Amino acid sequence: MKTILRGTSREVVIDTGGPVVIIGECINPTRRKKLVTTLQEGNFDYVLELAESQIKAFAEVLDVNVGFPGVDDVKLLPETVLAIKARFDIPLCLDSPNPGAIEAALKVAGGKCLINSVNGEEKSMSALIPIAKEYGAAIIALAMDDEGITSDPEKRLKVAAKILERAVKAGIREEDVIVDPLAMAVSADPRACLVTLETIKLVHRKLGLNITQGASNISFGLPEREVLNAVHMTLSILNGLTCPIANPEKIAVTVRAADLILGRDDYAIRYVEIAQ
Repeated sequence: MKTILRGTSREVVIDTGGPVVIIGECINPTRRKKLVTTLQEGNFDYVLELAESQIKAFAEVLDVNVGFPGVDDVKLLPETVLAIKARFDIPLCLDSPNPGAIEAALKVAGGKCLINSVNGEEKSMSALIPIAKEYGAAIIALAMDDEGITSDPEKRLKVAAKILERAVKAGIREEDVIVDPLAMAVSADPRACLVTLETIKLVHRKLGLNITQGASNISFGLPEREVLNAVHMTLSILNGLTCPIANPEKIAVTVRAADLILGRDDYAIRYVEIAQ
């Protein structure tokens, strides 16, 4: 199954058969004080630096999150989108819990964006699915609902299926729903990664959809985070992950290596491109 996203003219295809597409995670104020400060000043130079560095590191889609305490994201998210769009032709993943900010950004983004994210709560589905339909956006279906985050992979699958069904009934194409199975910190729950991997496997086998996840979430609070992230990434790709949200500078080599080993990179062209 193929999910197609677009920038101004550039098209990116996310395919359940691979190769893996990296959604760059770095335009996010969490743990980036400089980003908060510059955005507060209305200065987008650092946003553009982050965009450029991720594109050079082989991100094919950029996640854009401008959320921090006190922000007017209905104003700031579209301003940030316009700044990126003026410099780079790349599809965007619009990341905000505020439906108003998502809609404001979609109005100016053009192309075909990805909304991060719609969860299984009625409030979320009612607010965001119609917006996605109106602007022709794809959505990330987050496998949590009014009952919170379950540790049962089958229940996570059911939440994803519920969002899919609701989206399709609203007129969104099945291929425009990407599932986030939820990657949780293994330091807090020894079975967290196993639950995520099993959910990926179930979604891949039973729904056939493209799959994303926050690639660095599992290693929170632990040493040698990049090693843990790389191992989890590889296992996730093996089970069906197709478009992780990650820092491409830290994970792209692992992704390209996994694609090569899985027979998705003829003559190692993509791997050599990044590993040299």
